[in-house]
Amino acid sequence: MRALPERPLTTDPWRVGYEGFKPAEERLREALCTLGNGYFATRGAAPEANAGNAHYPGTYVGGCYDRLPSRIAGRTVVNEDLVNVPNWLPLTFRAQNGDWFAPERFDLLDYRQELDLRRGLLSRWLRYRDAAGRVTEVAQCRLVSMDDPHLAALQTTIRAENWSGRLEIRSGLDTRVGNRGVPRYRGLASEHLTARSTGADRDLIWSDAMTATSAVRIALACRTVVHDTETAHGETRVQPGWIARHLTVAIDRDEVVTVEKVVALHTSRDRADGPAPMVTARRAVARAPDFAELRERHRLAWASLWRRARLDVGGGPAQRTVNLHLFHLLQTVSPHTVDLDVGVPARGLHGEAYRGHVFWDELFVLPFLSLRFPEVVRALLLYRWRRLPAARRAARGVGRTGAMYPWQSGSDGREETQVLHLNPSSGRWLPDNSHLQRHVGLAIAYNIWQYYQATGDLDFLAGEGGEMLLEIARFWASAATFDPPTDRYDIRGVMGPDEYHDAYPGAATPGLDNNAYTNVMAAWTLWRALDLLDLLPLRRRKRLCERVALAEEEPARFDHVSRRLRVIFHQDGVISQFDGYDQLAEFDWEGYQSRYGDIRRLDRVLEAEGDTTNRYKASKQADVLMLFYLLSADELRALFARLDYRFDRETIPKTVSYYLTRTSHGSTLSAVVHAWVLARSDRLASWRFFLEALDSDLHDVQGGTTGEGIHLGAMAGTLDLAQRCYTGLELRGDVLRLAPALPPGLPGLAMELRYRDHASVRLRAGPDGVRISLPPSALPPIRVALGDGPVSILPAGHTLWLRPGRTKE
Repeated sequence: MRALPERPLTTDPWRVGYEGFKPAEERLREALCTLGNGYFATRGAAPEANAGNAHYPGTYVGGCYDRLPSRIAGRTVVNEDLVNVPNWLPLTFRAQNGDWFAPERFDLLDYRQELDLRRGLLSRWLRYRDAAGRVTEVAQCRLVSMDDPHLAALQTTIRAENWSGRLEIRSGLDTRVGNRGVPRYRGLASEHLTARSTGADRDLIWSDAMTATSAVRIALACRTVVHDTETAHGETRVQPGWIARHLTVAIDRDEVVTVEKVVALHTSRDRADGPAPMVTARRAVARAPDFAELRERHRLAWASLWRRARLDVGGGPAQRTVNLHLFHLLQTVSPHTVDLDVGVPARGLHGEAYRGHVFWDELFVLPFLSLRFPEVVRALLLYRWRRLPAARRAARGVGRTGAMYPWQSGSDGREETQVLHLNPSSGRWLPDNSHLQRHVGLAIAYNIWQYYQATGDLDFLAGEGGEMLLEIARFWASAATFDPPTDRYDIRGVMGPDEYHDAYPGAATPGLDNNAYTNVMAAWTLWRALDLLDLLPLRRRKRLCERVALAEEEPARFDHVSRRLRVIFHQDGVISQFDGYDQLAEFDWEGYQSRYGDIRRLDRVLEAEGDTTNRYKASKQADVLMLFYLLSADELRALFARLDYRFDRETIPKTVSYYLTRTSHGSTLSAVVHAWVLARSDRLASWRFFLEALDSDLHDVQGGTTGEGIHLGAMAGTLDLAQRCYTGLELRGDVLRLAPALPPGLPGLAMELRYRDHASVRLRAGPDGVRISLPPSALPPIRVALGDGPVSILPAGHTLWLRPGRTKE
């Protein structure tokens, strides 16, 4: 007689385990135990769970959006959401004449969940006693296939520990779902699915639904099979929006029964399926192998990903969290993403916070992936390129030329930022001015350049990437207004990354002038646009310029603006966040912390008091300091020299110190940026911020936000901290530059990168320097620099040991 699957230990860094059933923690667990494959993802909700206070089942397909109007505060607003598609998970069971299983209803004798990161499996083990004293033991394992992105499966093994009789199993598909996962949005329209239908054929059931306004058809087909018994009896039961197979088997005391549920999910957005995805879904589930084969194929696909993604930080708790962050990054954007038209959703495919929109978080995601999965980065940049016409229209709408990308993007590239947002602390709906964060285009330009530096993909730079870079540069050249008396250009009416400041105190209109991050990165972008034109061969340059209708005089405009953009400094040389920041009032940090405790969301606290963060020197997250996150000290010195400003060795530490004491860290990205900018000056503080960033989602440091979806930018940012910041890895001028600065607590780093055409650049950094090697191949050498001038490394299977001033083979 077959026993239940063994329950493994959780001491290794590839497993995340949870003991006991704790309703207050379920939503956090569900987000962190999400399984996905880059095409779709399903939250780690229990199969028997319904949406409620404790649970929120949710499945999300990349790029599947829908738009609905809502009536708020006396006006109609329209919001676009990443759609919660029909739920494929439902499966429960009961002993004869008993209640259907749910943890809340029974005496739980044992309950444990475990996420296997290496294999992409979520398992659950439990024992419970029902009202009749019958004890039942259950083991479950699920996967969302990384091998076939349209398949998912759930295996349930049930043992009747001390009873015999009938065992009933109910396996269903539920289209009665909506977008109800975020309390702040519950006053908004949420019913995105219409035209629901169901059907059955023997042991197959299926459901079909369509999104309300975007008309995306979503098809689920399901096969449920009972093993280990010859007495199964099945029937199909249907309710509006719901279909299920009811299976009844005879079970003896200590006997084991295994149920396998295999599901296929297709939509009309899929390239090969056309307008009738149900035909494809039914065919796919009928042909799908059993659970064991699906799991093996899935394991092999994950093994291939882990070989490319491995990031060794020396073991311990930090290694486990690094693995967890890698896992969720690869579940959101994977090689399956290459064939899709999707961006980087800020909260992954893990929940409904931020409505599944694409912000600037790719700035923290793509640089890491460029050295691991460049084909994925190229596909994600093409999402932006396909929306270039919308960005051009947006620029024209504000009287500019070029391309102005939206702060929040969704299906078609229009601005999706809501016009009102709810402050949960006051209950008031307030105007939302965050669409003035025009700096998304700067993030796209940065990622285009980083991708080129990592890959040498001149075709992309001469094509789609170059089009975007020139149009973004053109926008900033047109947004800058010249002030003849000072011989400087100003950029007015914008917001920087710090969302605490959207207007001057008492001003009738929103917007700030000369945000340092925006102006400096605009100058950098204009400079890179000129580099692009110099880099391309004459014929390709001419073709690109024709494609974007670049006038003959525009490069001269790019050059002049890039040299004369204004940057404001305080009297002591600190870079000012924006013009007038130094005139704001100092904030009473100690007083408010003593009154409120956690003041990460200081903006909500002050608004509830009738005050505003616009009046104070108080930042939600890094703003000016983002410059030191994105650009090395050498790059900044060259850039400020080009702008004709003094930038000495004290500018960075002085500016970091100033803003560090005036930041509430109300964004999970803030700890990432501060860990980065402190890496050279205060390694201990950098390490503390790194650990805080690692913990931000695992322990939900913001108090309830992770249950609504993980923070993908912060997760990827921790990975990039290890990969680029602590190794000092910089891609510039066809040279791989390294300057390790390992913080205490980090004994070493090991990774395997893709650089240019080399698919396996092995790098190991430690206190004694860097070891780097290339496997034997006919490829050209790469140039690497560590402190001194660059040296060439031949792909000959040898290892070079690089230390400042010394190189040893």
